[in-house]
Amino acid sequence: MNHVLIVDDEVEIRQSLESILSEEGYLVTTAATAAEALTLLRDAAYDVVLLDIWLPDRDGLDALGEIRQMDAANAPEVIIISGHGTIEAAVRATKLGAYDFLEKPLSLDRTLIVLKNAMRARQMREDNQEFARQLAVKGTVTGQSVPMKALRQQIKLMAPTNGRVLIYGESGTGKELIGRAMHAESLRKDRPFVELNCAAIPEDYIESELFGYRHGAAPAGAGSTAPTEKRGTFERADGGTLFLDEVGDMSLKTQAKVLRALDEQRFYPVGASHPIHVDVRVIAATNKDLEEEIARGNFREDLFYRLNVIPFFVPPLRDRKEDIPLLVKEFLHEFGTQYGRPHVEMTEDALAALRQYHWPGNVRELRNLVERVLILNPKTQRIERKHLPMLVFRSPAATAPARAEEFSSLLEAREAYERDYILKKLDEVHGNVSRAAESLGLERSHLYRKMKALGVSIKE
Repeated sequence: MNHVLIVDDEVEIRQSLESILSEEGYLVTTAATAAEALTLLRDAAYDVVLLDIWLPDRDGLDALGEIRQMDAANAPEVIIISGHGTIEAAVRATKLGAYDFLEKPLSLDRTLIVLKNAMRARQMREDNQEFARQLAVKGTVTGQSVPMKALRQQIKLMAPTNGRVLIYGESGTGKELIGRAMHAESLRKDRPFVELNCAAIPEDYIESELFGYRHGAAPAGAGSTAPTEKRGTFERADGGTLFLDEVGDMSLKTQAKVLRALDEQRFYPVGASHPIHVDVRVIAATNKDLEEEIARGNFREDLFYRLNVIPFFVPPLRDRKEDIPLLVKEFLHEFGTQYGRPHVEMTEDALAALRQYHWPGNVRELRNLVERVLILNPKTQRIERKHLPMLVFRSPAATAPARAEEFSSLLEAREAYERDYILKKLDEVHGNVSRAAESLGLERSHLYRKMKALGVSIKE
């Protein structure tokens, strides 16, 4: 909900504005002094401040200057209000960063219009900051393997077009990164990149997430703190790129509305009587075989052909293991910088072990592993083979879940369970046999014998 702070020493004005703005759907807080207002601003986030110039403890414009020096990323828009308005005061307020200047007695209509415009200005500022942050964090596709070189060449060729893209790949392969890279090299790169994970949004909410809603049309169950109006991802991505992740998880009902929005480049927010026209390039991604989903009746064929103008295939990490050293270097730098250790390296022996692993979780699993190793070894500047978790040394067969019919006897099934359980405990304690034995309630020598009998080995 949009949060407004009213700062005025006249109790009648505070109460009147609070009542009116609350009825308009704003969350309102009031303060009678500059000191009280500054304390509130340090403790909570506000979208807009209505600030009187004449306050009992200090000049409102001095307070404005202090507000503008706060965290720029979260700073509210400030609207100055005064019963003694002068051109000089208005000019000074503008130079200090005020959004607008309102004279008392306040016109209700003008106040509401200026307030709504200030809210929009702050939203646009947030969108621009988020866009800049996204470009700074992501935008390059790491890897020198043949599949990744081909993928980068395809991005360079297709990014400048407006053709819709459908990215295929297993979970964790970096489909979102490909989408961001395409946006960063497109003609829309200075406009927003907006993403929506279709699998993470409940069915009752996804339509409002895509298309937004207007006053009084918030989805059921949204709660009392939900905003009275919301811009959907299509509207926020206007002029830019909309990335629909796991598009295969959308319901048929939602697919029909997305299809119409793509065809017409317009849509109706929930509860709206007039359509919104947009110019959006859609990049979709899926880990499913959509043609198989079409055969099963789970995905619309016409939507598939709208999205599948330019297909991209992101290879799993097991098919490009030569890229692992580059990815590890990138992740070590990212997390090393984050944790105050920017010069951590990994030995060739450790990298060789990583290349032997089959990576069912793909690049995301590798990234999580690098972060985990750094956290568990806070004083280590060289990550060695012994620092890697036990899961890296398991064969693909050892990590695959066994089915009951695969065992010929109860003894074989029990041994498989014990082997898996011991490996899990060793993994939890980073391969420390003594700690694993303690966790299992066994003597260390007993655990060694058990490991030997079950074929569990530790590679130092």
